[in-house]
Amino acid sequence: MLKLFSNNFWDFIARKILRNKIGILLGIIVITILLSTQWKYMRFTYTEANLLPDDHEVNIKYNEFLKVFGEEGNLIVLGIKDPKLFTVEKLNAWNNLSESFKSAPEVETVISIKDLQKLVKDTDKEQFKLEPFIKDSIKSIAQIETLQDELFNKYPFYDNFLFNKKSKTVRTAIYLKKDIVNTPARKDFVLNNLEEKIKEFESLNDMQVRVSGMPYIRTLNAQNIVDEINLFVIAALVVTSLIFFLFFRSFRATLISLVVVCIGVMWTLGFLGMLKYEITVLTALIPPLIIVIGIPNCIFLINKYQHEVKSHGNKVKSLQRVITKVGNATLMTNVTTASGFATFILTESTLLKEFGVVASLSILAIFILCLLIIPIIYTFLPYPKERHLEHLNKRWIGGFVNWMEHMVREKRITIYITSLVLLVVCIIGIYQIRISGSLIEDMPKKAQFFKDIRFFEEEFNGIMPLEIMVDTKRKKGVMKLSTLKRMDKIEEFIVETPELSKPISVVDLVKYSKQAYYNGNPKYYQLPTSQENSFILSYAKNSSSDVDLLSNFVDSTGQYARITTFMKDIGTDRMERIQENLQEKIDNTFPKERYNVTMTGKALVFQKGTKYLVKNLAISLSLAILLISLFMAYMFRSFRMIIVSLIPNLLPLVVTAGLMGYLGVPIKPSTILVFSIAFGISVDDTIHFLAKYRQELQANNWKIKKSVYGALRETGVSMFYTSIVLFFGFSVFIISSFGGTVALGALVSVTLLFAMLSNLLLLPSLLLSLERNIANKEVLKEPSINIIPEEDDEEVSISDKE
Repeated sequence: MLKLFSNNFWDFIARKILRNKIGILLGIIVITILLSTQWKYMRFTYTEANLLPDDHEVNIKYNEFLKVFGEEGNLIVLGIKDPKLFTVEKLNAWNNLSESFKSAPEVETVISIKDLQKLVKDTDKEQFKLEPFIKDSIKSIAQIETLQDELFNKYPFYDNFLFNKKSKTVRTAIYLKKDIVNTPARKDFVLNNLEEKIKEFESLNDMQVRVSGMPYIRTLNAQNIVDEINLFVIAALVVTSLIFFLFFRSFRATLISLVVVCIGVMWTLGFLGMLKYEITVLTALIPPLIIVIGIPNCIFLINKYQHEVKSHGNKVKSLQRVITKVGNATLMTNVTTASGFATFILTESTLLKEFGVVASLSILAIFILCLLIIPIIYTFLPYPKERHLEHLNKRWIGGFVNWMEHMVREKRITIYITSLVLLVVCIIGIYQIRISGSLIEDMPKKAQFFKDIRFFEEEFNGIMPLEIMVDTKRKKGVMKLSTLKRMDKIEEFIVETPELSKPISVVDLVKYSKQAYYNGNPKYYQLPTSQENSFILSYAKNSSSDVDLLSNFVDSTGQYARITTFMKDIGTDRMERIQENLQEKIDNTFPKERYNVTMTGKALVFQKGTKYLVKNLAISLSLAILLISLFMAYMFRSFRMIIVSLIPNLLPLVVTAGLMGYLGVPIKPSTILVFSIAFGISVDDTIHFLAKYRQELQANNWKIKKSVYGALRETGVSMFYTSIVLFFGFSVFIISSFGGTVALGALVSVTLLFAMLSNLLLLPSLLLSLERNIANKEVLKEPSINIIPEEDDEEVSISDKE
C-alpha cells in the first residue's frame, strides 16, 4: 500500500500518467464535452445580490413586507429638466412617450403629468370623483401655464413625486408588473422597448431623458457584468500568455499553457451550469481567475521540465521528475489556494457559498489538467531547442537571484527592521478603514445610468427605496385617526432628514381627501380633525373603485400600512445614524403593545449584508489560516515551521489593509474577497520554497545554509515568474468599469507583489535565523539529528547519530 503523497506515491502517479497518455487525453476530451453540454443551464442573475442568510432577521422582515405589499423594486422613472419641455409640441410629445408604455405587457401602470387626477367633491352623490388635469392633449401655452400653477402651487400631494417645483424637473413613473421584475422579461422590456423609445424621443425632440429606478439600474448593471466576462477572459489570456512568452521565448510552451487554461475555463463554465448557479458579479470573476491561477502552474511544470532536460538531456526522465518533484508541491499550492476560496462555503451567504464552491472546484480542476496535459503533450514533442532554454541563463535573472542571496546573507537585520516598520505603519492605516454599504458605489461611474442616479438624487433625494411597514394588529386599524397622526409624525421626521425624499403613504391621501372636501383649497391639505374624519371618510367609502388610491399604501384588510421614502447614496455610518434616529422616533411614537413597526427595503438589506460580510471576513480568513497551517503541519511536523511559514504571508495582508486605510478604499462586498484570495495564493510561494528547501536538506546532508540558498536559487526564478504573471494577471481587473472589481484587482496585485518579496527575503532570513530551532527531527522526519557547526563556511551540518 502506497503512502499517500509520498515519493513512491508520486512515482506511481508519474508512471500511470506517462503510460496511459492516449486514454487520459481522451478522458479529458470526453469530460470537457460533457461539461460543455451544461453551459445551456447557465443563467444570469435577475435579482440583487442578497448577502444575508435566508433566516437572518433583516431578510425575514423584508420577506414579510413582500408578502403584504409585493415586490417594492418595480418602479422605473423617466425625468426631464429642460425649459423647452413647457411648450405645446414638446409637452405633448413627452405625454405621448409616457402613454406608449401603457400597452407593454410588462407594465402594470404608468403615471405621467397627463395621468394626474384632481380629487373633486361631488356634493350630490356625497362622494369623491377624479378629474384629469389634462383632457386629451395640450392645445395652448395658456393651458400649460394653468397646469403649472395648479401642479406647482395648488396640489402638494403630487409635489416631489412627478415634479420638483423649484427646479421644474418633471418625471414619469412606470410601474412594472411585480411578477416579472425578477425575470428575463424585465431585461427584454428595458433593452428592447424602453431604451429604443427613449432614444427615438431624444433624437426627435433634442432633449435628454434621464432614466432610473431599481429595475432599470439592475438590468444595465447586469448587462455590464455579462459584457465584462468576455473582456476579462480575453484580457487575462492576452496578458498572461504575453508575459509567459517573454519569459520562455517559446510559442510551443505558450500555446500548451493557453490550451490548458482554456480547457479550465470551459470546465468552470460547465460547473456553473451543472450546479444551476446564477452568474453574479462574483462568479463572473472566476473564469479569468482560473486563467491567472492556472498559468503559474504551467510555469512551474514547464520550467522544471526545461531545467531537467538541460541538466541531463533525458526527456522521459525529465517528465517523470516534473510529476514526482513538482507534483506534490503544486498539489499543495493549489489545495491551499482552493482552501482560501473554499472558506466562503462555510458562510451563511448564498452568494459567497456559490462563489466558494465553483472557485475551489475550478482551482483543483486546473491543477489536475496541468499535471496531466503538460507532461503528456511534451512526450509527443521534440526536445526543447537551445533558444527555449536560454531564459535559464539570462544574466538579469542571475543578477536578481544574486541580489536576493546577498540581501538574505548580508542584510538580514535590514529586512527585519523594514518588515517591522511596515507592520507598524500599516496597523495604523488599518484603523482608518471604513465600511461601505452603498448599493451603487461599485457601479460604473462613467455609465450614463450612474449619472442619472446622481441626477435623481439631486432632484428628488434618491432612488433607493426605504420602507416602513406599520402593523396595527387589527383589521381596519390603519384608518383610525390616531394611527394616521402617528404616521404623520414619522413623515415629518423623514422630511426633516435631508438624505431622505418626501415620503408617500395613506396619510397623504387622507390629507388630499380633506383638501378635495374643501373644494381644492391647498390650505386644507392636512389631516382631518376627529369631527371631520367621519364624513370625509364616508365620502371616500362612497367613491367608485376608480378612486381607490389606497391599494398601494394599505393592504386589503386595512391592518397594514406602508410609508415609502427614497434614500440618497450615503456612507454606511451616516445611514446607520439615520436608521437609529428613525427607529428611536418610531419607538417613541408607536406603542409596542398596539403596533408592530418595521423598517426594511433594498437599501437597508444591502447595507446590513455588507456588515454581515465584514463579520464573516474574520471567520473565513481565520479558517483559511487554520487550513493552511494544517497543510504545513502535514509537510513539516513542526509548530515552529508553521509560524515561520505564516509570518511572510500575513505581513502582505496587513500591508494591503493599511493601504486600504490610507487610500480610502472601503471594506465592501468586492474588496472583502481580497484577503482570502491573496492569502490562499501567496502561501503557494511559501510551499514551493519550503518543499524545495526540504529536498535540498536531504540532498545536502542536512546543511541548512547551503539548502536555503539552493532553494532560493532554484525556486526564486519560478516564484519571480509566477508572481509577475499573477501581478499583471490580476491587474486586468483594473480595466473594469466596476469600482469594486478595479479595487479587487489592484489590491490583490499589490498584495501578491509584497508576498513575493516577503517569501524571497523574509522567509529565508527567518529560516537562517532560527536554524537550530527549526532543523529538528520533526521537520526532517529523521530518527535522530546531531547539529555540528563547521568552522570554514559556518554551515550547520545535520546527520544521524552513530
